[in-house]
Amino acid sequence: MSGDPLDVELEDADLLVEVELTATLIAAANESDGPLASNEIDRLLGLT
Repeated sequence: MSGDPLDVELEDADLLVEVELTATLIAAANESDGPLASNEIDRLLGLT
């Protein structure tokens, strides 16, 4: 560590993955005529 308080990581890989998953869910919900089924949410999140 350099000791410089401004020398910080500007990219958080885990956060980027979460944002991408959230955007995927939002897009799918927007295109859906009703609530997404649990199994569809799991599929979109890569859980199945």
